Amino acid sequence: MSEQHTYRVIVRGTWEGLTEESRTRLLAEAADHGMASMRFTEEGSLSYEPSPLKHFSMRFVVVSDAADGEEMAGAIAEERAETALRALGYGFRDLRSAVTDLDTMKINRKSRSRR
Repeated sequence: MSEQHTYRVIVRGTWEGLTEESRTRLLAEAADHGMASMRFTEEGSLSYEPSPLKHFSMRFVVVSDAADGEEMAGAIAEERAETALRALGYGFRDLRSAVTDLDTMKINRKSRSRR
């Protein structure tokens, strides 16, 4: 069995071709998608600023084969974002992702003498 790694992926994009209905819904729900809503989840959490309603980000947790690396984790998260945004009826473009491998991340701990 291959080794699995857990990745945190931030997918960023730009709204495009929003219908008046979509724009109204996004503005009405903006308070639910601000800084406090930013969580890394398997299904993704959407966040954006209502003014100007231009860019968004989605945060995902992706578990995949370590051999496939960060590039594959980013591709998986971007695909999840596309699927979720299309299901909601939101137009978008320019998706790009930033990936962090939690299993290889170095944690700097302060030594006892520095406390």
